[in-house]
Amino acid sequence: MYFLKQIRQTFYRAWFFVVLVTLSSQPVLADGTSTLVTDSGPDAGTVSAPTLVPGNAATKMAVVGSPWAVYGQYTNTYQWHPAFSAPGYIATAQSLTPSNNGEQTNDATLYLGYRLDAQTEIWVNPEEDQGFGLSDTLGIAGFPSGEAYKVGAVNPYYRTPRLFVRKVWNLGGASTEVAAGENQMAQTRSANNVVVTVGKFAVTDVFDTNTYAHDPRNDFMNWSIVDGGAYDYAADAWGYSYGGSIELTQDWWTLRGGIFDLSVTPNSEKLTENMSQLEWVTELEGRENWFVQPGTIKLLVYVNHGNMGSYKDALQYAAQTNTVPNTANVRRFANRPGVEINFQQGLTAHCGLFARASINDGSEETYEFTDINQSVSGGLSVQGNSWGRDGDTVGLAGVVNGLSHAARDYFAAGGMGVVIGDGSLPRYANEDIVEMYYSWYVIQHIHITADYQHVNNPAYNAERGPVDIFAIRTHLDF
Repeated sequence: MYFLKQIRQTFYRAWFFVVLVTLSSQPVLADGTSTLVTDSGPDAGTVSAPTLVPGNAATKMAVVGSPWAVYGQYTNTYQWHPAFSAPGYIATAQSLTPSNNGEQTNDATLYLGYRLDAQTEIWVNPEEDQGFGLSDTLGIAGFPSGEAYKVGAVNPYYRTPRLFVRKVWNLGGASTEVAAGENQMAQTRSANNVVVTVGKFAVTDVFDTNTYAHDPRNDFMNWSIVDGGAYDYAADAWGYSYGGSIELTQDWWTLRGGIFDLSVTPNSEKLTENMSQLEWVTELEGRENWFVQPGTIKLLVYVNHGNMGSYKDALQYAAQTNTVPNTANVRRFANRPGVEINFQQGLTAHCGLFARASINDGSEETYEFTDINQSVSGGLSVQGNSWGRDGDTVGLAGVVNGLSHAARDYFAAGGMGVVIGDGSLPRYANEDIVEMYYSWYVIQHIHITADYQHVNNPAYNAERGPVDIFAIRTHLDF
């Protein structure tokens, strides 16, 4: 009966998506057509990394008809885990609830675009969100659902996660066609170009993208698999920031740089909005057709500059005042740098592998993302062509997350982080996670995904777990 109730709620909450489809059943795209064109790729909804199709150098983009583009999506995710061993569990700590627990999230998004000229476009993404992550999105550093924000709500609420302008300057070279999709107009670009994006969007829309693991609505779901676990990117509690990026592409390589707003305080709902606390990020990407198939390697470097506390200072202050350590008591302006390597390689036309390795300054508290100081992940994605299911995808990945020695001492003394803090850490161990999913193409615009994750040492506590987490994800788009 409980699962029937969850199914009913899923359909009830899909009303927003259905209304959008009804009102926009034949959207007019910016290339003048009225055919429904959807981006089914794993980067759907991002503001960069468009699909490039080789084109004729003499081809010109003719803007005919309406300059508007309309897309939409609805995603419901239900996650559940059975009871697991958790000695010393404290209900008031930031731990995963050890009893049988299930939660769901819902979000419905419109992608509204307007072409200002052939190479300039503006996008806004109105969105309705509802639901909770497991244990209020607490208890596992590599949290198991990228659809679970750090802000939960019983009733649906409205947000505008993205509102940005993108401008392209073509600098010559062979011509390529950029396919239309969510947050991307169809256009022609030269091989050498400059792209500038300014407004409100996710840092990971432009940086740290990966074809096989980057979209929790379509591929893997774990935070530390869809992004670099130790990349503490600027964001509010929902994962978005104000800022701008510039991307210079020259044939086989791209250099990106950006500046983005940090939250007023670590992991808060409000951004500073004036760059008084900010992140600088740079990424160098190289592309090559290794093994005949496309391959990409990226090197990302970032620095967060804001009012943050060190773990050492928090422990010293706690010893002096006979209190539990809290980094909020010792915050001062400091820099927190980090670096990441991001790799992807196609093995065949329908199969590819990926890997990420990231590390950050583990002496300072996590500012935005999650309590991870070192992370290594990798996996494989295979489309269903070989077994007659062209629209299906199966994925398998693993990640190992770790804490610095300073962070271990802080959590062992009872300190709390962004998403973890058991009140003690009697025996530290790396957090090991394996995830596998099967995405089933039901009919056009509808995918249902079964997802399983096995978590060893949740929140780095070797005396807890392991935890088995099961999920069903329903995704609709138009």
